[in-house]
Amino acid sequence: MRLLVPVKRVIDYAVKIRIRPDKLGIEKNNVRMSLNPFCELAVEEAVRLKEQKIAKEIVVVSIGPKKAIEVMRTAMAMGADRGIHVLTDAATDTDIQPLAVAKILSKVVEQETPNMVIMGKQAIDDDSNCVGQMLAGLLGWPQATFCSEIEINGESANILREIDGGSERVGMTLPTIFTCDLRLNEPRYATIPNIMKARKKKIVEKKIEEFGVDIAPRMKILSMSDPPKRAAGVLVKNVDELLDKLKNEARVL
Repeated sequence: MRLLVPVKRVIDYAVKIRIRPDKLGIEKNNVRMSLNPFCELAVEEAVRLKEQKIAKEIVVVSIGPKKAIEVMRTAMAMGADRGIHVLTDAATDTDIQPLAVAKILSKVVEQETPNMVIMGKQAIDDDSNCVGQMLAGLLGWPQATFCSEIEINGESANILREIDGGSERVGMTLPTIFTCDLRLNEPRYATIPNIMKARKKKIVEKKIEEFGVDIAPRMKILSMSDPPKRAAGVLVKNVDELLDKLKNEARVL
């Protein structure tokens, strides 16, 4: 069984985001980049399926600049076997939008014929949360989104997924698209020996133009701005004054 795991290079979650002076994007110069946390969950789940002898090969694919190879090596150090790097200089958080990503991934799926695609539910740079759903639609595959538990039994899967107000358990047949939620697992740390081994694993580089996909943005960013600063609180002397402000100023009563 072959697993395909898309991964994305994003600004590290611990970095304070700064908007560029032109207000059209995020400042990325001299900023720490890392593997998208939700993609990391997907890699961990794929590795666990391989450790259970359910999967034989894990293929990671990433769309991005030359430096995206760094996050692919991270995934390989965790246990992935080989990689496909779709090379592009276009910004993957603004110019390469979800529909284009889904179309490129569908081409990769056609070439690699995996039994399932395991991916993060969203990337923390654009928070679109729709590539997995679009990919399932393009391929005509079933999808299980927001997965917090994945059990594979032969050609079927039993999924526990997060929904509003709780969770639900669903069953489906392979091939399937899975998108991972935070409760799915706890990713492992890559050991030094595995990091060294990852350098020798094969990564095939392909230019984005080779896929014949229209990657022209469907959405244009007009302006970005920081969220408004929270106003200072107001001290009140008693309950009557509080009720008066809630009723006449905040108008919530």
